[in-house]
Amino acid sequence: MAEQARVVGSLPVANVQELAEACNAGVDDDQQVPERYLSKDPSTEEVVARACVIPVIDLHKLQDPQTSEEECAKLASACLNWGLFQLINHGVPDEVTRNLMNDVVEFLKQPLQAKKECSQQADSLEGYGPAFVVSEDQKLEWADMLYLQVHPSESRELRFWPTRPASFRRSVDVYSLEGRELAYRLLEFMAKGVGADPASLRGVFQGQTQGMRVNYYPPCRQQADRVLGLRPHTDVGGLTLLLQMNHDVQGLQVRKDGKWFAVQAVDGALVVNVGDVLEIVSNGRFTSVEHRAVIHPTKERISVALFHNPYQNTVVGPLPEFMKGDKVRYRSTNYQDFLKLYFTAKLDGRKHVERLKLEQ
Repeated sequence: MAEQARVVGSLPVANVQELAEACNAGVDDDQQVPERYLSKDPSTEEVVARACVIPVIDLHKLQDPQTSEEECAKLASACLNWGLFQLINHGVPDEVTRNLMNDVVEFLKQPLQAKKECSQQADSLEGYGPAFVVSEDQKLEWADMLYLQVHPSESRELRFWPTRPASFRRSVDVYSLEGRELAYRLLEFMAKGVGADPASLRGVFQGQTQGMRVNYYPPCRQQADRVLGLRPHTDVGGLTLLLQMNHDVQGLQVRKDGKWFAVQAVDGALVVNVGDVLEIVSNGRFTSVEHRAVIHPTKERISVALFHNPYQNTVVGPLPEFMKGDKVRYRSTNYQDFLKLYFTAKLDGRKHVERLKLEQ
């Protein structure tokens, strides 16, 4: 669910959708999966706890005066102990999410040459292609992605925005607006859950930047246990909303207490997770969750992530409203500098946000 990384020059990285089709057609030849994508050693495979209960938060209960206090406390606990939750009754109309996903699928179904019209370029974070390619010898993800800067509208690079299907831009506009308003409401409830001023947390992100990333994870029939859709990482920014198309295909996993937990998606729910900036401004009252995406051997998985972040020239540090006599636990940093370090390093768990922690 992390934001898109800068492409290194014009590295010759394959289109994974076509690569997967070729590999899956030759099920008896393991060597068809290139070595650069084989990023896990089965002999040291980490234990994944499959039976777990990811917190489920109900927006109706958050908004109801009779249940709001209890649900806010539950929300704050989820953001501290898990760093993510599934949101039901989120209020985004079914028609809006359906239109977006239909257009995403139509875009992905196009021939490669048509999608290349939106290809990443060396001078931009946006466009269609692989994610987090920062060197010529690193392991690669089994995924194709389309990252777009959505808000503010004047920051958009329309050369990367698909023109087919014709309704794509309209669908993104409508969904992203719904997502922004929902994210702002959630930030207020998160602050309320820890006794902080709701306006303070909302103010860090309101009206600032929003990015959208389409994630396509093709199946890998031969060696699904040896490839990753996304390596372990935290999201660099604030609050991420994840819309998943294939609720029956497990792929998202989160790390807690040294174990990986598979997120069993609730039908119709949004997965919401805390990013690095939210951990910092909350002085650790919320936890930026380490997560990864694994691959199914026979089924594709499609998701859309919305990232809500501060402007790059913002200085981020613990907010006074979240201190309440506690020690300052994180160094303040310019968000642009924070981003530069994030985008020039390989994904590496929680190490990025841990660098800003102060010794206590």
